[in-house]
Amino acid sequence: MVTAGTRGGPPAGGAGPPRGPPPPPRGTPGTGGGPPIVTAGTGGGPGRGRTPPSGAPPAARCGTVDRVEPPVIDIAALVDPAAPPARRREVGARIAGASRGFGFFQVVGHGVDPSLRAELLHSARRFFALPADEKDRIAMRHAGRAWRGWFPVGGELTAGVADLKEGLYFGTEHGTDDPRVRDGLPLHGPNQFPERPADLRRQVLDWIDAVTAAGQAVLRGIALGLGLEEGWFDRWCTDPTVLFRIFHYPPPAPGATGDWGVAEHTDYGLLTMLAQDDAGGLEVRAAGEWTRVPVVADAFVCNLGDMLERMTGGELRSTPHRVTVPDVHRYSMALFLDPAWTAHVAPLPGREPSRDVAAATAADRWDGASVFDDERTYGEHLTSRVARVFPDLFRSGAPDGPGDGRPTG
Repeated sequence: MVTAGTRGGPPAGGAGPPRGPPPPPRGTPGTGGGPPIVTAGTGGGPGRGRTPPSGAPPAARCGTVDRVEPPVIDIAALVDPAAPPARRREVGARIAGASRGFGFFQVVGHGVDPSLRAELLHSARRFFALPADEKDRIAMRHAGRAWRGWFPVGGELTAGVADLKEGLYFGTEHGTDDPRVRDGLPLHGPNQFPERPADLRRQVLDWIDAVTAAGQAVLRGIALGLGLEEGWFDRWCTDPTVLFRIFHYPPPAPGATGDWGVAEHTDYGLLTMLAQDDAGGLEVRAAGEWTRVPVVADAFVCNLGDMLERMTGGELRSTPHRVTVPDVHRYSMALFLDPAWTAHVAPLPGREPSRDVAAATAADRWDGASVFDDERTYGEHLTSRVARVFPDLFRSGAPDGPGDGRPTG
């Protein structure tokens, strides 16, 4: 029997926020680390020896180097409300520095119970080891417009190319009586959970709560690092869009083709909090070079999304990243902490991008699109992006499909 969760999500909001301004070596958790010094390297070939297609854009053909790494920052002062303000500002300055120079960093001292992480990872391995027909009982097509559940290897696209991974999609739990669900808003609805492992439901919902809180601490640090009041992002995230993904990257089958577990891309929203296992494989592009992100025990890899780059007029970076095809089974768990569904995301006061900055940013992006051009609500923006990731599901006209295939807005 497939069961839906019963945990209540946040209450339906009103008009939303205001428009306009208002296997590499295992690392060691540190106590900080200032902004990274990004230097160009000469690097070898792409990760794990796989060569991108000759027609790939120049960025995809860059070598991969190991000598520049995203910093590791202890955010305990941002988690602890009793921490001295000066200490909180210091941590915020380190986060902002990393966000300007790299767009990626790792955090420790985040307060998320490591035993929950281990339990959830164990349950994820058990689920993905099940027969395909059992996993298919909670396939995404059964969730309608909520777009939640399982998809098989090759079922998700990045830049039009099938990813070499399978995954589980979850989000904030919305009951069927939630007004947003009754109105048919995409990406809103009950989660789908499998019969086994039976603990997965509890673990997923506990994880969403805990990691969302840690992500909001990181956003407080970003606000302080930008010279804003600590709670500045609350206006965008009082009712945030929270999505959670568990991914499994299997080793390639004999004769399989494909260069990447996930090809080059950026994330759509504000902040991604990624827990990865010890297989490695995540790479980020900075200063024209691809850099491997080392595995740090109990850390979250944080990367900024397109909306933070938009808010700051390009001051903070939404950094391209990709995942290599692994030699062993790889598992990762990504929580996306994004603006409220109804938010109109605008640049911060005094940080509106110039026309030259906007054009240069678009020219350097993997998709050639500017993050400064989209004037729709965040929900409309996100729906249009997810439609590209699951085009067949989005176009489906089946009774339990996501609708008529037209992007919202």
